[in-house]
Amino acid sequence: MSELAGERSAPRGQLPPGSVVAVVVTRHRSAMLVDSLAAMAKQTHPIAHLIVVDNGPDQPARDVVEACGLPATWLPSWRNLGGAGGFALGILQALAMGADWVWLGDDDGHAGGEDALATCLDLAERRGLAAVSPVVADLAEPDRLAFPLRRGLTWHRTRTALLAADGEGDAELLPGIASFFNGALFRASTLDVIGVPDLRLFVRGDEVEMHRRLVRSGLPFGTALHATYLHPYGSDEFKPMLGGRLHAQDPGDATKRYYTYRNRGYLMSQPGMRKIGMLELPRFAWYFLVTRKDPRAFLTWLKLLNQGRAEQFHRAP
Repeated sequence: MSELAGERSAPRGQLPPGSVVAVVVTRHRSAMLVDSLAAMAKQTHPIAHLIVVDNGPDQPARDVVEACGLPATWLPSWRNLGGAGGFALGILQALAMGADWVWLGDDDGHAGGEDALATCLDLAERRGLAAVSPVVADLAEPDRLAFPLRRGLTWHRTRTALLAADGEGDAELLPGIASFFNGALFRASTLDVIGVPDLRLFVRGDEVEMHRRLVRSGLPFGTALHATYLHPYGSDEFKPMLGGRLHAQDPGDATKRYYTYRNRGYLMSQPGMRKIGMLELPRFAWYFLVTRKDPRAFLTWLKLLNQGRAEQFHRAP
């Protein structure tokens, strides 16, 4: 084993045609990683190789990777690259190995069933999709969505409601919407077009930025309604206002707030998101000044937003 990458039964040369390479990013969460990799190892469609990018090798996840039962590469990074840089590194490694498909997963979630990968792959092949993700459901309460999803003009918070909705009249696909770092499957050729996550974003908004690029590419993608990926509930950060008709994302953790607001400033200045960006100032002004009655927090939000617009991507203090 080399100092840079620990390999178990790593393939030599190009992988067989149609190969799926899974990429997982982790940092100091080996207990969660065990469940994530165990679910991958049980998939009915075989994974040709697994790449785990470890952003915290001072508390290494190497033993977990080597014990997962899949041909695997443990790829340590002694500089914390965040989710954005970790997935970028893992995706490039997968492409360099000759993967035709790249399956992405975070360490705090896992596939909701043994057929999650097979369902996504079948749908992508039958319908010529560039990328497809499963429905991301709450790890503790699987019928509840980890993040709300819109079908037609209605936002849904449960899988039952999502599947029952008419939407576009498609029983198996929610087109044009996907969650990329929680079980999404990409064609290698798609990544040639849209690239890899932007290292500068570190965490927060990197997935939205990839989504923006895929939308602008014109390539078809969506969410497979009959595949699931389980993830801790993530909607608590979205604070209601105006009787719940609008929401503002306001993380409780200071570091998460820093990256969320700064990166949002960058995102809202990019092509494809500028119209949405025009609504940010009045919405957050109302949230901070009227709902929270906290002018200082509004000024902090505005400062970070402007840093993002100016592409001042300094790490959080």
